[in-house]
Amino acid sequence: MTRAELLAAVRREALPRHVALIMDGNGRWAQRRGLPRREGHRQGVKAAERLVRFVAGERLVPCLSLFAFSTENWNRPQEEVQDLFDLLVRFIRERGDEFVEQGIRLRVLGAVEALPPSLQRAIADVEERSRRGDGLDLAVGINFGGRWSIVEGARRAMALARSDGLKPEDLNESAFARLLPTAELPEPDLIVRTGEEKRISNFYLWEAAYSELYFTSLLWPDFDEEALLAAIQDFQGRCRRFGRVPQ
Repeated sequence: MTRAELLAAVRREALPRHVALIMDGNGRWAQRRGLPRREGHRQGVKAAERLVRFVAGERLVPCLSLFAFSTENWNRPQEEVQDLFDLLVRFIRERGDEFVEQGIRLRVLGAVEALPPSLQRAIADVEERSRRGDGLDLAVGINFGGRWSIVEGARRAMALARSDGLKPEDLNESAFARLLPTAELPEPDLIVRTGEEKRISNFYLWEAAYSELYFTSLLWPDFDEEALLAAIQDFQGRCRRFGRVPQ
């Protein structure tokens, strides 16, 4: 199928509200071509730019998440971590005007205060300028982890207990979900991981309770618009019961 045919096919079925992408395989992509890992990350950023532009331009889904830098990625070599931050600064700054023009609202999820000041400034600037965007909610996880997110929710609950008298019996699943950093986003319907591994690697842990998972052997720089449409088409063929017996 051509891209146009795939796009027409997925539009005939119910589309997910939120697609989350675990972008894995940049380093292996570069290694297999005899290139430095930095080039793999550079090509990975280009792939992310293409997909964001495609999803926004086609109004394909209302919410897209990209897992860019996890809380565990600090364990990589210092030079690689710095390269990743430099690429993220460039991605956010250079795409800022485009986000505003296309109605893309940028939300960065994670412990932003631990990031380099230049990256913090770029994030704050584009988040503020794009906050009225209503074409696509783009959530980018930078220094983000599912366990961090849940602990952050617990900290907020403890703060409310001290300040507003929140009682244990007041805290149910829906109340706790509203305290998470992801509270303003719908739960992901579909989580896609590239790069051959079959795990979610501390991404959306609470939010992924009923997400459909899709794994592909494609390395992230090779994951294109057609690959995304194929993942959505696979999602559309699933039977989502949410614990209920099908009627």
